[in-house]
Amino acid sequence: MMSDAPPPQVWPTLRARDARGLIRFLVDAFGFEETVVYGDRPDGSGDIVVHAQLSWPEGGGIMLGSARSAPGDDSADSWPVQPGTTGCYVVTSDPDAVHARAVAAGAEITDPLHETDYGSRDFAARDPEGNHWSFGTYRGEPQPSR
Repeated sequence: MMSDAPPPQVWPTLRARDARGLIRFLVDAFGFEETVVYGDRPDGSGDIVVHAQLSWPEGGGIMLGSARSAPGDDSADSWPVQPGTTGCYVVTSDPDAVHARAVAAGAEITDPLHETDYGSRDFAARDPEGNHWSFGTYRGEPQPSR
């Protein structure tokens, strides 16, 4: 095990029709950081993204790759998640800055900045593939003692 690996976390996984385009959008509009992208060519390039990791600056991140089968045909892909069907909540200490960045990049804002009844400041957006993203300050509740 690598000593510099982060502690265990949950990493949502997406498929995309245009994975390289989605990566650019998520970096530009929301502030994810491109950690690694492996394409289908031996040098890692190519239009098909076999695997990509985008890290969230405040911890965690997402994994994604190109959709490799047609809707309804999961025979060509061992992870047959359809593009545009994922929803993710991303914790951020500065949702106003993420919102401003998303608006400047032309993201479709589906729920404007607002305060929730549980004390979070949130907003929601949709990416070009149709995935839903919610950003907010709510970090979850502590787990009960075991």
